[in-house]
Amino acid sequence: MKKILILLSIFISISYATSKEEIKVIISNIVEKLPASTNVGIIIYNPLTQDTIFQKNAFISMTPASNTKLFTTATALSLLGGDFQLSTKIMSNDLKIRDGIINGDIYIKGYGNSTFTSSDLEDMVNMIKAKGIKKINGRIIGDDTYFDDVYSRGDWITDEVANVSLPPISAIVIDRNRVVTHKKVRRRIRSFVANINDPPLYAAKLLKDKLISEGIVVTGLCTKGETPSNSVVLAESKIVLRDLIGLINKHSDNFLAECLFKTIGAESSQKQGNSFYSTQAITNFLEENGVYLKGTSIVDGSGISRFDQVTPISVAGTLEKMYFDIANFEDYYKSLSIAGVDGTLRNRFTGTSAENNLHGKTGTLDGISSLSGYLKTANGDDLIISIIMEFDKKGNRYHHTIQDEIVRTLTDWK
Repeated sequence: MKKILILLSIFISISYATSKEEIKVIISNIVEKLPASTNVGIIIYNPLTQDTIFQKNAFISMTPASNTKLFTTATALSLLGGDFQLSTKIMSNDLKIRDGIINGDIYIKGYGNSTFTSSDLEDMVNMIKAKGIKKINGRIIGDDTYFDDVYSRGDWITDEVANVSLPPISAIVIDRNRVVTHKKVRRRIRSFVANINDPPLYAAKLLKDKLISEGIVVTGLCTKGETPSNSVVLAESKIVLRDLIGLINKHSDNFLAECLFKTIGAESSQKQGNSFYSTQAITNFLEENGVYLKGTSIVDGSGISRFDQVTPISVAGTLEKMYFDIANFEDYYKSLSIAGVDGTLRNRFTGTSAENNLHGKTGTLDGISSLSGYLKTANGDDLIISIIMEFDKKGNRYHHTIQDEIVRTLTDWK
């Protein structure tokens, strides 16, 4: 009996090894279809067995494009947790509001709530009105000091030909810090979008307008400044982190990612959200969790910059860390685009074995295509994949087909 079990064990081992070797050969043949000038880095890894199924140039530093968001959102979840609230608050330094009159200033302060809209602001004004407030004897002050006032960074996108310009990245955001106007041009109504130049001052002016429109008298001017620490909250609007990262990862939203990047810096430093503290926090997260760091440098939250450099092994290491993070994995996993279903993968893999079986993050810049995430094989095994391609021939669509063929090979694997 013992001899039979030993022989059976050997047979299973050989059978699995052969299957694995076949997969390696198949994927190698797929990769061979790439132009010779394409730089490709791949890692395919089973986190439960710690078995590397396939790897090519996994330790080579490459430009990840929007795969950078995997680092940003993983750090945010690990540091703050899915229940963390990003808010916009209206506050007052009048601590004893009586008879519906505020004898003091009103502050609108942003805490990284990048989804805040003018409609949300109207709701907050209605909350204030519902408190019986009829008059404000003071100024309306916009406060975005939770972040620094470096609203744009041209150094992110040096020599970038893609359209990657963003509105101001600030702690206080209204309507993505853009104003849409409609004008009649040659008998047709056209929309024109302009960035807000001074987010805190714009927020103060808009708040004053909405207060007045609701019949609340405001005697002071609009300006910007810092909210006193002992101010009372009159109204608040918020989004929880798990909902925000779903918008970021599924739709690859650069603006939301950059705002979250600065939130990471603000919360990790307990000083202010800026690129230095944010980069430091992400690097510390990777280092503390044993993610391979050589060749990895994160300079923004979205992947717009070509100065972002990672290795496929560092992407896989981050995905592995989150896979074993019981508290945060579900939020992280659900934030990713589902193949053939939603987000940036909604039109890929439809009608194939990968549909619904790949939760991933795409990345695209001119000459860059990346795809990383979690997939499930036909046998139900979980695999982590990271594929990064840098190319100058055949374009994104062709390189997508190679990525897709690799993924389908794995989801078909028995």
